[in-house]
Order: sequence, then C-alpha cells, then structure tokens
Amino acid sequence: MLILITYDVNTSDPAGRKRLRQVAKQCVNYGKRVQNSVFECLLDPAQYRMLQSRLISIIDDQKDSLRFYHLGNQYQGKIEHFGIKSTYEPEGILLV
Repeated sequence: MLILITYDVNTSDPAGRKRLRQVAKQCVNYGKRVQNSVFECLLDPAQYRMLQSRLISIIDDQKDSLRFYHLGNQYQGKIEHFGIKSTYEPEGILLV
C-alpha cells in the first residue's frame, strides 16, 4: 500500500533540529521524498506499523505534527503531478 507521510517538526532549538533529521532519515529508509517534508512510501502492513512506531517515538507530540495518508494499493489513479520534479514510480526499478 502507498502511504503518504507528512511532518512538521519545530526546529526552534537544537533538539528540534535533531528530531527533524531523525524523522527524515527514517522516512528516506522506507520511501521517496517528494516535497521537503513529504514522503511517498510503498509499504506492507508490518513495515507501516514499524515506521509509524519509530516516527511517533522520535517526535515531540507537544511541538511537532506527523500525518499518515493511506492511498492504498490502487494509488496510481489518485495521484496527479505537475511541475519540475520527475514523477516517482514506487513500484518501478530502483537503482542504488
């Protein structure tokens, strides 16, 4: 299933900047950054629960915001892209 993850981390102090880096690092491990604080992640249910748990443990729920949008398995028709960044195909070939 395709999950869209968005976050807003308060970076007014060094601890917030550290949380921001940690959240981004976890998201990079599971998906593709499509905007500054937005990731598309193709996950199975176990991966989703693991990533969700890790991210919740990182953020400060009194200062930060974390959102998960479930686009499901039929996500291709739910996404429209315009602009300069190339389209991301989560099930396409990934070269590392």
